[in-house]
Amino acid sequence: MRRLFAHRDARLFLSGQALSTIGDNALWLAMAIWVKILTGSNSQAGLVFLAFTSGILLSPVTGLVADRLRRRPLLVATNLAAAAGVCALLLVSGPGQIWLIYLVMFGYGVANTLIASAQTALLTVLLPADLLGEANSVLELAAQGFRLITPLVGAGLLAWVGPAPVIGLDAGTFLAAAGLTAALRIREPAPAPATGHWRAELTAGISHIARTAALRRLLISGVIALLVFGFFETVPFAVIGQGLHRAPAFLGVLEAVMGAGAVAGGVLAAAVMRRTGERALVALALAGCAAACLLLIPGSLPVVLAGMALLGLSIVWVNVGAITLIQRRTPAPLLGRVDAALMTAITIPQVVSIALGAVLIAIVDYRILLVAMAVVTVAAALYLVGRPDPAYPAIVAVDG
Repeated sequence: MRRLFAHRDARLFLSGQALSTIGDNALWLAMAIWVKILTGSNSQAGLVFLAFTSGILLSPVTGLVADRLRRRPLLVATNLAAAAGVCALLLVSGPGQIWLIYLVMFGYGVANTLIASAQTALLTVLLPADLLGEANSVLELAAQGFRLITPLVGAGLLAWVGPAPVIGLDAGTFLAAAGLTAALRIREPAPAPATGHWRAELTAGISHIARTAALRRLLISGVIALLVFGFFETVPFAVIGQGLHRAPAFLGVLEAVMGAGAVAGGVLAAAVMRRTGERALVALALAGCAAACLLLIPGSLPVVLAGMALLGLSIVWVNVGAITLIQRRTPAPLLGRVDAALMTAITIPQVVSIALGAVLIAIVDYRILLVAMAVVTVAAALYLVGRPDPAYPAIVAVDG
């Protein structure tokens, strides 16, 4: 970490991206609450998240854009455009403009996928290969650490003053990220020109995953795990009500403990990955998720809190290991599309499992669901480490 923060451009870039997560986390919950206030409808409030997710599903297109343009100016332009888009929310004055909130949140999802793909690719130019794990850990640490407080800050500002301060906060963090990214001194190579039909260009990311053993196994194991992992959107309510016999508001305590575990995971991820490797880190994290499911079964508060902390740590390790593996096993001209392809491939089973969990929780005991989640997640971990990779050198573009 000392080497990482001694790197001027790394300090600027990571600071900008960390600041941006503050505004992101404050806005998404506040917008759903705002729609609820304006309309009184739970369904219309829930459509805020659907609009955002719909934007994410365009990630194959945004990944191609990230590979066809220089990533630093693309990130600057995207952050500026996102700041302007967020400011459009100031035009909303009543239920008649709810459509504008949905439109902005759709654009927010598109911008987030574009930023994520370009960021993953730019880091390989910005940093030596042996610092990628540390950089990804810092980004996860910032995202999870700020998530402990910023959604509450956004909701609190909305209730106290109204939406304008939340909108201004998010726009300001996008502007800060744009300014800090513009200040980088890296010499970014020109993007590779298109060499084939647009359909082949669009699917180049998933094609690279299919022919790269480590990435293929990562994708398949991720899909297996996410077929049940979406149950976590509903199971904790049953854990709180039926297991701990507490009010639904106690979910805030569990989320805080999970966030604390995530912070610990961000601190430890790079060090563990240096000793185990990226794929082993993800497998360990999946096993940790399975163990966390089992710890949520007893109606003991200390055991449940330990499970939530382990869950937070494990999620961060999955993200750090997966992103670093992508960066080290993908040629620079394909990084945006590979990142986007994986994002799309895991979003679909996750959405399905969220819906399935919402149905099953009403007819199946939550403890049975937790056991099923543990079994499936262990299967995903075993598949990931089932056989060693063929010899495959890391592919990382490094400048300076």
